Amino acid sequence: MNENAKKVPRRIAQTILNSLKGGVVPRIGLPYITVGRKNEVAALLHDVDIIAEGGASFRFIVGRYGSGKSFLIQTIRNYVMDKGFIVADADLSPERRLQGTRGQGLATYRELISNLSTKTKPEGGALTLVLDRWISGVQAEAMQETSLDPGDDALTKAVDRKIYTVTSAVSELVHGFEFARLLSIYYHAYVDGDDERKAKVVRWFRGEYALKREAKEALGVNIIITDDDWYDYLKIFAVFFRMAGYAGMMIMIDELVNLYKIPNAVTRQYNYEKLLTMYNDTLQGKARYLGIIMGATPQAVEDKRRGLYSYEALRSRLSEGKFSKPGARDLLAPVIRLEPLTPEEMLVLCEKLSVMHADLYGYQRNLDTGNLADFIKLEYGRIGADQNITPREVIRDFIELLDLLYQNPSMTMEALLQSEDFTYTKSEAVSDETDKSFVEFTI
Repeated sequence: MNENAKKVPRRIAQTILNSLKGGVVPRIGLPYITVGRKNEVAALLHDVDIIAEGGASFRFIVGRYGSGKSFLIQTIRNYVMDKGFIVADADLSPERRLQGTRGQGLATYRELISNLSTKTKPEGGALTLVLDRWISGVQAEAMQETSLDPGDDALTKAVDRKIYTVTSAVSELVHGFEFARLLSIYYHAYVDGDDERKAKVVRWFRGEYALKREAKEALGVNIIITDDDWYDYLKIFAVFFRMAGYAGMMIMIDELVNLYKIPNAVTRQYNYEKLLTMYNDTLQGKARYLGIIMGATPQAVEDKRRGLYSYEALRSRLSEGKFSKPGARDLLAPVIRLEPLTPEEMLVLCEKLSVMHADLYGYQRNLDTGNLADFIKLEYGRIGADQNITPREVIRDFIELLDLLYQNPSMTMEALLQSEDFTYTKSEAVSDETDKSFVEFTI
């Protein structure tokens, strides 16, 4: 029995089971249910080390719906926050793209900034916390170096000099001068206790000023973040976050399939052009302390009519080489194609979930490895399962099975598996050898 699963707090266990049954990835508790994907995780964590050293990376996680790409992205999200990174994540949609004529690119930027997360504020909305922490840290350093007291004019000047060091480094970047000026305005508002002015700066950083005139009246700056240049500000934030004491910034954008679904070919190409700019920046060293991970379906990438491959500059960069193949993928390439989880890995996951379910609802777990193996064999025995089955389907079925057994104590696993709803025609893809592996496999 999995001892770690017993220790899952009830609140987290409830969230995990409810999310998985609903077909979505839980935002918390992922370490309790992570199985497989060791090679993919290791490849992405190598990128994390490069980013922390001042580099940049760009990866596509490609897999079918329900294959676990969102789960992998969330796993990396939690890991990098623990390593001191700031994470910004967003899902693309018809209203959120990389580029658009009605502010869809800016909408993606706003979503990313709204979802800024740190280890101490993992649920998002961390921008103000980060800014205040930065100023407090600079003040503490200045007090230590000068032995001056808070409120002393000389201390304010010393802090000003330290602030200038940070802002001057940022101001060298495109749009960095205005960004640096706003940091300075925020600092003085912080010192003066002017919460209203602080809120105006935060509003600017969030991209919420629609007109330059509004920004000029509110803050004295004659520039706003737009649909065309929002990515430049993410590069500035990455450098600033590093100078504010964080390891770097990781941007995670899922549901890239929404670009593939754009009906207008010209609009689609503009979005792919923006994506190419981001990709080139990271690989050519124009971005620092910045990692970008995007989740996509195989069709959204490989369709030569509408997918990323329809844009020749992307196709030539992202296509697999001649030697990479299923079972031996190059995980150092820009595109990580997810292999299906093995039946053995799914068996381990079902074990974890069954222990968690029993602990949450307070009953004696009575499913053994043989019961779980029978369930897995039926799931993987469907016609075409070797090509089409996904972890999402298996997990949803299994949690439903656990719920039914809990609510109907007279039912047995064997009876449910033999009922019409749980009986599937055996696929020829499931060989005698595969069946034998289940018998021999133990946890």
